[in-house]
Amino acid sequence: MISFSVYIIYSSSLDKNYGGFRADWGKWLIEQNSTIAGFTAIAAAWEFKWTEVYISREEALKRERQIKTKRAENFLMVDWRSNGLSE
Repeated sequence: MISFSVYIIYSSSLDKNYGGFRADWGKWLIEQNSTIAGFTAIAAAWEFKWTEVYISREEALKRERQIKTKRAENFLMVDWRSNGLSE
């Protein structure tokens, strides 16, 4: 069964977070760190910050939209605080 990961990655060189979703985000992250394509290609190394896994593509897309609407940085701060976690 295919699952979909909603994720946030971080670039220290840009000091930016990026949120998205993929069926295989781990493979995608490796490819992004080694190829030139799209927004994420402007930084040399992205690191994983957060993920949630969904069975449904539609639910993953819905969650991705929530993250992009709140901006990834703000979403991480709210998510960590609501779960009693710290940076």
